[in-house]
Amino acid sequence: MKIGFIGLGIMGRPMALNLLHGGHQLTVWARRAESMQPVLDAGADAAASPAEVAKGVDVVISMVADAPDVEQVMLGERGVASAGRSDLIAVDMSTIRPAAARDIGARLLAQGIDFLDAPVSGGEVGAIAGTLSIMVGGTVSAFDRARPAFACMGRNIVHVGDAGAGQVAKAANQIVTGVGVLTVAEALNFAARSGVDPARVREALLGGFAYSKILENHGQRMLDRNFKPGFKSWMHQKDMNIVMQSAHELGLCLPVSAATAQMYNAMVGSGLGEEDSIAILKLLERLSGGEGDT
Repeated sequence: MKIGFIGLGIMGRPMALNLLHGGHQLTVWARRAESMQPVLDAGADAAASPAEVAKGVDVVISMVADAPDVEQVMLGERGVASAGRSDLIAVDMSTIRPAAARDIGARLLAQGIDFLDAPVSGGEVGAIAGTLSIMVGGTVSAFDRARPAFACMGRNIVHVGDAGAGQVAKAANQIVTGVGVLTVAEALNFAARSGVDPARVREALLGGFAYSKILENHGQRMLDRNFKPGFKSWMHQKDMNIVMQSAHELGLCLPVSAATAQMYNAMVGSGLGEEDSIAILKLLERLSGGEGDT
C-alpha cells in the first residue's frame, strides 16, 4: 500500500517507521525538515507539502498537535484536499475534539475524500513497539481499506462507530488515564506522607481490586522518579480540556474529570508542562509541603 504520513513528532515518527517496516511505500511531510530525516534514512520519500503527499498515495495519515493543525494540513492552502483526489482515504490519528473531527470529516467528504478519525493510546512506548490501541470513527468501507496500515502501528484496533466516534473513545480513554494517574500519585504520596514505604503499599495494592496498568507501570515509574516524558503533561492538559469542552457542549456533569483537568492546568502553570504526566506526583508533593523537585 502507498501511504502518506504528515507529522513526525514523538509519536508520528515511530508510527511512520513501523509502516515502513511493514513493507508499505511511504511518503512523508513535516514542518521541520530535521524531523523527516530519520524516516527518509529508513527508506521513505519526502514531499514538499501535504498536497504533494496526497497525490501519489492510497491513504494519507496525519499525526499533529490539535484541531487547527489537522484543519490546516487537510483543508488549508497546499493541504491534502487541494491535491484534487477523489479516491483517497484521509486518516487523522491526532487527538482532537469529536465535534472538530466530524466537521473536518464532513468538509473532506464534500470533496470526495473519505475520512477516518483514529486517535491512539499507548504513548511513545506503544508507538515504538507497534502496540498502540487505535480507536476509529468513520465508514466501515474506509476502515477496511485502511486496516493494513493500522495493523502495522497497533495491536488493539477497534472500529467504534461513525465519524467522531474514535475521538469520543479517546476522550473517554483520557478520562480514565488522567484520573488514574492522579489517583495513583495521590495514593503513593499519601503513603509516603504517612511514614509508610510507598513501594510496599503499591505491592499490596497490586494484588487486590485496586490493581490497574497505571498502578503497575506508572506507579513504578513514580517510585523510580522517572519523569522522562513519554506523554507530556501539557498534552494531557490539552486532552482533558477536550473532555471538558465536549462535556460543556453536551451539558454533562463530569466532576472528577473537571478536578483532574484543573490539576493538569496547575502542572503546566507551575512549570511541569514538559515533563511526563506522572510528574503530577511532584505537584502533589509540593502542595503537601514537600519539595517535589527530583
